[in-house]
Amino acid sequence: MKTSRRSFLRTTASAVTAFTLVPRHVLGGAKFVAPSNKVNIAVVGVGGQGRTNVRELFKQEDVQIVAVADPHEHSDLAPFYFRGVAGRKPVRAEIEKHHAAKLPNYRVAEYEDFRVMLEKEKSIDAILCATPDHLHAYVSILAMRAGKHVYCEKPLTHNVWEAGFVAQVARETGVATQMGNQGHSNDGIRETCEWIWNGAIGTVRDIHVWVGSGRWNKQLTGRPSESVPVPAGLNWDLWLGPREVRPYHPAYAPVSWRDFWAFGCGTLGDFGCHDLDAACWAFDLRAPSSVEARPAGTMNQDIAPHGEICYYHFAPAGNQRALKITWYGGGLKPPAPEELPRGAALPDRGALFVGEKGLLLCGGAGGKPRLLPEEKDKAFQRPAPSLPRSKGHHRDWLDACKGGPAASSNFDYGARLTEIVLLGVTSLRAGRKLHWDAANLKAVGAPEADAILKESCRKGWELA
Repeated sequence: MKTSRRSFLRTTASAVTAFTLVPRHVLGGAKFVAPSNKVNIAVVGVGGQGRTNVRELFKQEDVQIVAVADPHEHSDLAPFYFRGVAGRKPVRAEIEKHHAAKLPNYRVAEYEDFRVMLEKEKSIDAILCATPDHLHAYVSILAMRAGKHVYCEKPLTHNVWEAGFVAQVARETGVATQMGNQGHSNDGIRETCEWIWNGAIGTVRDIHVWVGSGRWNKQLTGRPSESVPVPAGLNWDLWLGPREVRPYHPAYAPVSWRDFWAFGCGTLGDFGCHDLDAACWAFDLRAPSSVEARPAGTMNQDIAPHGEICYYHFAPAGNQRALKITWYGGGLKPPAPEELPRGAALPDRGALFVGEKGLLLCGGAGGKPRLLPEEKDKAFQRPAPSLPRSKGHHRDWLDACKGGPAASSNFDYGARLTEIVLLGVTSLRAGRKLHWDAANLKAVGAPEADAILKESCRKGWELA
């Protein structure tokens, strides 16, 4: 058959167009690591949770930690549940010792400023961010725009606006992402979803979620007023990042920064992405129509309360049912249901789904479900698994870095869950019920919420 040059070029162009539509992970695009290669990871923020993540990465044979960055050279974690020491020098030494078993004289690059690290360390494939909350969005966005895959601890961001922006940048850059709500990869949360979808307790209208943890510092009543010398080895201005300049105080760092609104998000922000996760996944929750949070005790503009109770209302929308979720923080709990076995109490942390045909109780952070009353649980025919089981929270992200399926708590899902959590935090800080206009990211008739929904940043730390 004779083919004209014009038809040949037209056919070739169509073929090229079709080829470029093939998913990147099928072709092995430039951003993705070859399956046979190690993933070179840099860790930003190597305090207690950063060190915990490092030790999880040690379990993966195809990971090489090539750099660490943290404004804190050394952190004493003895007063906190992490125990031991952290900071960039101790964690660097721990990484080098681990890798030296197979790679003698292995060296890890160490940086005070992660931005300098991103510029200089060309071998980095991926970033694990475990900084305080107020830096999550900044680190994640710079890393994604640099073409790095990103794992970021929860909550994904410090305010609602940042959550949507981080998700947008993740979509634009196409890198592999995962939020660090580790319970999302448990079998328990998958079973909870599958049982609910299977109709185990019928239509669900009410959900109760609670956690026993409260404030780290029980004595403080507000922002510290005295100035304390900055410890050697801490770049305090860099630690503050986008926040206004304030004097250093040991109440801020390490760990107990979570108590302060400038840096953390209180108990709800700390645990919400773990314990509201099952409800969000099971009911495909989007933004609530209204949210109202009340403190346990007095409220302060600088420091989180010891606990809170928060009421979320979700209107029907698409696959989302009309739901009411009540969150209890700081040791508060819902009333124990009559369906519990005689003498039994609710656990210190968990979620209770109230359905028309019974109750489903599960542990916090993706814990195993059981039906109430006990007779119902014993008689229940467990459905066949319908959700893929996870190979591990970090493992799923690493596989995504190598072109595999997206991790299940990727930034698209993680941002949605974070937005729900942080709307509760916003209501608590604003001191009023919020009626949420999701399309315009506005709390209707509540101008006092605007500065919390999108916080101001120091010059040079802007995101947009």
